[in-house]
Amino acid sequence: MKPRHFLTLLDLTAAELKRLMKRAMELKAMQRRGKRHAPLTGRTMAMIFEKSSTRTRVSFEAGMAQLGGTSLFLSPRDTHLDRGEPVEDTARVMSRMVDLIVIRANSHAMVERFAANSRVPVINALTDLNHPCQLLADIQTYLEKRGSIAGKKAAWVGDGNNVCHSWISASHQFKFQLDIATPGGYEPNQEWVSACRDHVKLHHDPQLAVRDADIVVTDTWASMGQEHEKAERAKAFSGFMVDNKLMKLAKKDALFMHCLPAYRGAEVAAEVIDGPQSVIWDEAENRLHAQKALLEFLLAVPAK
Repeated sequence: MKPRHFLTLLDLTAAELKRLMKRAMELKAMQRRGKRHAPLTGRTMAMIFEKSSTRTRVSFEAGMAQLGGTSLFLSPRDTHLDRGEPVEDTARVMSRMVDLIVIRANSHAMVERFAANSRVPVINALTDLNHPCQLLADIQTYLEKRGSIAGKKAAWVGDGNNVCHSWISASHQFKFQLDIATPGGYEPNQEWVSACRDHVKLHHDPQLAVRDADIVVTDTWASMGQEHEKAERAKAFSGFMVDNKLMKLAKKDALFMHCLPAYRGAEVAAEVIDGPQSVIWDEAENRLHAQKALLEFLLAVPAK
């Protein structure tokens, strides 16, 4: 039987994602009660990271340990991946030795090639195109704070990047409206927008996107690998900072989200990210719980 992979939110059905969110909240409650739950004892997770990471690495390693399993971390200097050995060969070998593989890669196409040749589930821990694990945590956070997200409005302000693409997929899977505001030339991938066009609107004015929103989301203007564009992007994104003035256009109880790391005074004002509407620390913690639910799901562990 072919393994299930998690490369984008579209790899799971809407019903499966809802069950995953429910399970994530159950696992969080179990941890808070101090209940030991180790269904992955004897299982091994390999992590291949081509890019640096704080939250993703810690949440996956801690989550696997809490579920009773073990982890192997491999940086680019630790493997022959794409350095003489084809991605396909690495996938065939590693998937005979471990139970699940988590990859943070420069290229989404590379992760797709790896998954196509793997005997075990592969999880996308961030690529240039998508960051689906972040959205599991974001949706869980909204459910905990406000209930169902169906029919609500989320506003994305900033770069049409990988996290933005995952918000687009989430709007389709969880049935909410997503208004995206980017400067001209920084729009999200048109294929992703077209695939979810019934739930997505594009703007070049942040005020239009944020008006009456239930959630306001942003991210750094220069992602990993774009550091050389920082000055150019800072100029292009002038007027796109999420500050109190912009937040006042959203609903009074609107939540502010950011996947972190954040640059106060750039994409978000300190008054917002450190203010009462911000739920960034809950988002960050929920990476742990949502990914534990994902590990259980992909390794076919029955819920108890």
